[in-house]
Amino acid sequence: MKKGARRADESSEAVLDRGPVEFKSRIPSHPGDIMTIASREVVTVPPTMTIMGAVKTMMTYGFRRIPVAEAGTNRLVGIFTGTDLLDFMGGGERYNIIIKKYDGNFLAAINGGIREIMQCEVATLKENQSLKDALNMMLQKNIGGMPIVTEDRRVIGIISEQDFVELIAGIKTGKAVRDYMSERVITVLPNMSIKEVTKTMRNNGLRRLPVVKDGILLGLASSRDIIRYIGSGEVFNQLITGDIHEALKPPIKTIMRSATITIEPDVDLGKAAEVMIERNVGSLSVISEGVLVGIFTERDLLRACL
Repeated sequence: MKKGARRADESSEAVLDRGPVEFKSRIPSHPGDIMTIASREVVTVPPTMTIMGAVKTMMTYGFRRIPVAEAGTNRLVGIFTGTDLLDFMGGGERYNIIIKKYDGNFLAAINGGIREIMQCEVATLKENQSLKDALNMMLQKNIGGMPIVTEDRRVIGIISEQDFVELIAGIKTGKAVRDYMSERVITVLPNMSIKEVTKTMRNNGLRRLPVVKDGILLGLASSRDIIRYIGSGEVFNQLITGDIHEALKPPIKTIMRSATITIEPDVDLGKAAEVMIERNVGSLSVISEGVLVGIFTERDLLRACL
């Protein structure tokens, strides 16, 4: 772990008085209660949509995942996530589609159908399942969200890590960030290329990486930055011949926009969740005496709920 990162502009949150409140009761196991926090108005895209179109949709709504469903019936056929996009851009199996099928032509590849890179095997939930069911399945499968479907696979809802964060936000849990944060922090340099950073995310199963130089925490590179880079059309400013390497060559510092929100390790989990919701972020950089000592994410909060 690289240490020595100083506190960013945003100040760390004050430590809460921790009490013995049992917060796991906030995650009930009653059949059907999943729909009490799930989003019922679900945006989907058809399998005929282009990759570019799907990424634009994700950017517009601020999504990290979007179900792919048949037009008309709304039957689920797949899902496309920010992690899939990292694999597409960062040297994974989907990247090979650009190289082999499109001969390295990013313009042609990005206008291919979303069905080429979406996940076809989708973990789903039924509306009669409980929040505990959703929590357990998301952690077991290491995924950040799941569509809720009917018996004939029509999409009627979606539940995500953020929904659970909202459930815990503001309550005193008696548990501290330090007990659940990840102490193994992988960082990247601001001059590393987009390709290097996306590959690092993909290889380590991460969606965000602190950007550090000379021990100073400069920002956060995330899958949302990659979504915005492509969905906004900014990527096309880098293209001369249309080759994928032109799209991936710029340094990550030129596209990272994610705010670096910091917190101290002794802060209560309920307060940490509240900060995440207020600042619309999925992770917090944990700072102690000016040093980056860990990362606390939505996934860490879900683990605490078991």
